[in-house]
Amino acid sequence: MNHRFFCLGLLLLAGCSREIPTDPAYIAEIDTWHQGRIERLRSDTGWLTLIGLHRLNPGLNTIGAGGDVDVALGPKAPARVGELEVGDLGIIFQAAEGAVVTLFGGEETTPVTKLLLTTDGDGEPTTLAVGSILFYVIDRDGGYHVRVKDRESEVLLAFTGIDRFEVEAKWRVTARLEGEPGELMVPNALGGQTAEATPGVLAFDLDGKTHHVTPTGQPGNPLFLVFADATTGKTTYPGGRFLAIDAPAADGSYILDFNKAYNPPCVFTPYATCPLPAAGNRLDVAIEAGEKTWGDHH
Repeated sequence: MNHRFFCLGLLLLAGCSREIPTDPAYIAEIDTWHQGRIERLRSDTGWLTLIGLHRLNPGLNTIGAGGDVDVALGPKAPARVGELEVGDLGIIFQAAEGAVVTLFGGEETTPVTKLLLTTDGDGEPTTLAVGSILFYVIDRDGGYHVRVKDRESEVLLAFTGIDRFEVEAKWRVTARLEGEPGELMVPNALGGQTAEATPGVLAFDLDGKTHHVTPTGQPGNPLFLVFADATTGKTTYPGGRFLAIDAPAADGSYILDFNKAYNPPCVFTPYATCPLPAAGNRLDVAIEAGEKTWGDHH
């Protein structure tokens, strides 16, 4: 017997749900994805370790524990770690006398005395280590900043996970691409905005209504979406949530799996530089799927 008609019949007698039960295999898939997300957060370089963000000025910038330095690494670091010189050659790190600074991600036992650094604008940034502290340079809108991370941060040590909505298949929707490629002005937590490439607008149907969002990325490739909805600022983070979207199927359609909606880094630390939802990416429907807010953000 057709399940739908069977369910409708029982509805009159026993309150049968209108929703077809979500496949346990799909729930397991989402649970596995979420576990990987938690493991990445708990890693040595995850967002739970971020404890500082400092803008670099042209010329010499001193680095140390805090107080009279330009880049404060926190009390676990030596009073003076060294200097970062921003000049025509790029950004050069010079260690202070007696400071033990090593290269993270490689042979971490080899001391670094002087080194030309790469930034995240060049690819993988050069990351330096001082005890449990890591620091590296990022490029944002032509300005250089130093990110500081602590592999033993209080936030990391106290982290017990992120609450989620129940996994339901209804939140995995098929979207069609409309319009033409162009640019989307994406605001960020620093108060600026950046022009990002967009392939067009994604249209999808949910609860009998058509909704539209504008992702960033190139046509035919995986896309990225920053969105807000009717749960934003209530059960989910006020700054919106992120969603990674796989490359399109052969017919050009995209899958938006809101069960994989996740919090931006700014939910864990005030030192992240998160993008915010663009004006057209604020949905009037409550997307009760994916991660809920974390900490005291409501």
